[in-house]
Amino acid sequence: MAATKVTERLKAQKPRSPYEHHHRDIQGGAARAAVFGVSDGLVSNVSLILGLAGATPSASIIRLAGVAGLLGGAFSMAAGEYISMRAQKELFQREIEIERREIERHPTSEHRELVHLYETRGVPAELARKLADEMMSNPELALETHAREELGVNPDSLGQPLQAAASSFVTFAAGAVVPLIPFFAGGGSGAVVVAVVITAVAALVVGGLLSLFTGRPWWWSSLRQLLICAVAGAATFGIGHAIGVSGVAG
Repeated sequence: MAATKVTERLKAQKPRSPYEHHHRDIQGGAARAAVFGVSDGLVSNVSLILGLAGATPSASIIRLAGVAGLLGGAFSMAAGEYISMRAQKELFQREIEIERREIERHPTSEHRELVHLYETRGVPAELARKLADEMMSNPELALETHAREELGVNPDSLGQPLQAAASSFVTFAAGAVVPLIPFFAGGGSGAVVVAVVITAVAALVVGGLLSLFTGRPWWWSSLRQLLICAVAGAATFGIGHAIGVSGVAG
């Protein structure tokens, strides 16, 4: 019972590990990644579509470019997420395996290390030794304890690269398809206006969702997301209009 209470106390006192910034947890990390994926897709494809629309090409060219941008961006996001998470997982697995070998080969040294760690967290010396004794008596518990305390990770929860890649693909595509929708029904200035309007609405919604993770007021986050989309879209539209596309019908 005393060990359990001390463990809870240590978790409450334990400072945030730098590894936690990269570790995707099941409850909050996936949702956060999904919202950011939609945001990336929205900004990326509205910039591409308005850039082409500014050059006054046909609706068929905009549709083709929009679909290509959607697929290219989604595959790129998925590949990047998979590679980064896979590398992170392999790094953690390597460090955990090193820790496992140290526990097997030098249990006394690892015991002293755990005692010292608890003492630096404010646990009395005698209780720190008892707590370390309990943890080191079970090799798997010892490994989990050292991984949590030294690496800031749970050996049983190192992330799922394939799931993260699939999530990135779907969420990016969901954002990227929004400004493309009007061009499946028609073309010309009317489709451009509709694309701008629905993208603005989507930007406000995405910004509001982002506020759940950033802690900013929802209206501030929504307006910021709208401003980002507006600046990106206006810049590419202006560049496309200035450059133009020779030989392509309006």
